[in-house]
Amino acid sequence: MRTWMDRALLGVGWCAVAAGVVGVALYFGTWQRRAVVLVASGASYLMIGAVVGLVLFLIARGWRSAAVAGVLVATVAWTQLPIFVPDGRAASGPEVVVMQSNLMLGAADAATVVRAVRDNRVDVLTAEELTADMVARLAAAGLAQALPYQYLEPTSAAGGTGIYSRYPLRDTKKYVGFVLNQVSATMDHPQAGAVAVFAFHPIPPTVDFPAWSSELHSIRDILDAQQGPAIVGADFNATRDHSAFRDLLRGRFAAAAEQAGAGPLPTYPTDYQWGPVIGIDHVLVADAAADEVHTLTMPGSDHRAMIATIRLNG
Repeated sequence: MRTWMDRALLGVGWCAVAAGVVGVALYFGTWQRRAVVLVASGASYLMIGAVVGLVLFLIARGWRSAAVAGVLVATVAWTQLPIFVPDGRAASGPEVVVMQSNLMLGAADAATVVRAVRDNRVDVLTAEELTADMVARLAAAGLAQALPYQYLEPTSAAGGTGIYSRYPLRDTKKYVGFVLNQVSATMDHPQAGAVAVFAFHPIPPTVDFPAWSSELHSIRDILDAQQGPAIVGADFNATRDHSAFRDLLRGRFAAAAEQAGAGPLPTYPTDYQWGPVIGIDHVLVADAAADEVHTLTMPGSDHRAMIATIRLNG
């Protein structure tokens, strides 16, 4: 006869498995409701319930329950393990270091931004929530000495976006039909030639969910039309758990963090003791492979910056 402890473990285990099922459903679903999409931001956390449930079932010797949980754990592993394992892609071309940073309405510490650029030998910086005041403070801190070429579309609020580069920029473009500024430029790399650089910042789903969804689709169209090597630095306001973000990766583009096996790399929010908990800042690449990706704290901002070392195809 099963003891009361075993029954309790089975009960708690099924609750944990239920949470895991919800996490998997949120991950795979193409949800169109704002509240569900917001919860889906942390679907991978709910998936942990599958592992917890399996462990509890094994302790309670609930073999049939454990078999069910085992299938769910296998599904979770299929969705999550790729972000921890380098994909083995190799590129023989020149190295480019990319830094992506949301500057929080221009409140980030300019000296820290410039120091990060210098210490990491950054070649391309994509910046969101770039204000005119922040542009001036970055210049005063010496950013132009490290990254002398720039295409900037600052605003007085969250809409400003910009690209700073070690190498010349041309064919600059600001995309229409977006709430915040989305920009691109062609970087003339001395060894690789023309490399497209994009800086994206779709509006947060908490502000305007229909616009967020529409803008991610528009960004997918922009990337699908791109040929040749390309780099994207963005605050997508979306995590890997969102199907709308993963849709961006179904074509030529790959997430640098996933290529490098860098793990989930949460970047937001950093202005709370319990943060960051979700990764909404991303670097994407096409015709390139990421060797290493990490994040770093940016005082004054509610985002961690992301730095990716990539190698372009030779």
